[in-house]
Amino acid sequence: MYSEVVGFIRKQFDSDEFIPLHAPVFTGNEKKYVLDTIDSTFVSSVGKFVDKFEELIREYTGAKYAIATTNGTSALHMALMLAGVKQGDLVLTQPLSFIATCNAISYIGAEPSFIDVDKDTLGLSPEALREFLKESVEIKGGQAIHKNTGRRIAACVPMHTFGHPAKINELLDLCKEYNINLVEDAAESLGSTYMNQQTGTFGLLGTYSFNGNKTITCGGGGMIVTNDDHLGKLAKHLTTQAKVPHRWDFVHDYVGYNYRLPNLNAALACAQMEQLDSFISNKRELAKNYSQFFVEQGIHFISEPSNSKSNYWLNAILLKNRAERDLFLTYSNDKGVMTRPVWELMNRLPMFRHAITSDISNAEWIADRLVNIPSSVRLK
Repeated sequence: MYSEVVGFIRKQFDSDEFIPLHAPVFTGNEKKYVLDTIDSTFVSSVGKFVDKFEELIREYTGAKYAIATTNGTSALHMALMLAGVKQGDLVLTQPLSFIATCNAISYIGAEPSFIDVDKDTLGLSPEALREFLKESVEIKGGQAIHKNTGRRIAACVPMHTFGHPAKINELLDLCKEYNINLVEDAAESLGSTYMNQQTGTFGLLGTYSFNGNKTITCGGGGMIVTNDDHLGKLAKHLTTQAKVPHRWDFVHDYVGYNYRLPNLNAALACAQMEQLDSFISNKRELAKNYSQFFVEQGIHFISEPSNSKSNYWLNAILLKNRAERDLFLTYSNDKGVMTRPVWELMNRLPMFRHAITSDISNAEWIADRLVNIPSSVRLK
């Protein structure tokens, strides 16, 4: 079976060489725009491509505000601060996530609390969240308070895992009921939609990542999106060191952050945005091919959830158990086809072992079986 899977993957990429998990593709105006930036000498955080990139994201997502940042982690850190998260607060999130989600929470001095995921979306489970809120949370003075610790639950951060949308409308309804701000970690899901609406645009704020392994990249880069007038303007101000605009004076009115995306990176991002729809179409075609093949092999391929259209950032399969998962990981990587397991569950990491964790049996089941397989845009 393993040899057939590896052979099929090689056929999709028409290659006998090493096949990475997700490589960037630069086939558009990337070099032209970067050279334009160098010629202009505006290579830092001021320049036309930064503004253009934000405009393109606003147009694409339908968000009223888009604020470009240095990376997805800084975007999420700032979004959580804007959502009112403070030191000592609890933030509800999922254990099946990349470390950046919990790092951003920790930068503020808040602490993640882990709620289970759904098997069909790999994202935060509305049922698990509902059960946790019902059993463990009460409303006091208009705020959600964790009964056992007395700590405030300031935010909820679902993550759209591998580009597959979580059941975000149900999660949002629950958060509204308990006066909890929802911040979407849409780092992996630019271009994915739920109920025909772009992921990242449901919550109070949403964030994206443009790391080198994402659907589109500018080497690093992140983005905050929101429809809130006050937060949108404040996000841009705080991420540019909170400098009060003036031709020569250096006056700052908040503790600010050096989170503004450089123009050099934004030039690359603008060229990538021009190709986003074609990249997603290409990746969805690959996912269709994978799906048909794995059905024939009797292997579960993770397809987009109901009411969703996924960008299929990273394709994934579920094997029978952890032993079979590890055998396949060894075989495929030995054969020059990069595969990987899902991230170590966050509650198993040393810095989060003492975090509040509900029943996460779905996340544990998935972690024992899931394997990501090559998902790059294929060059014809």
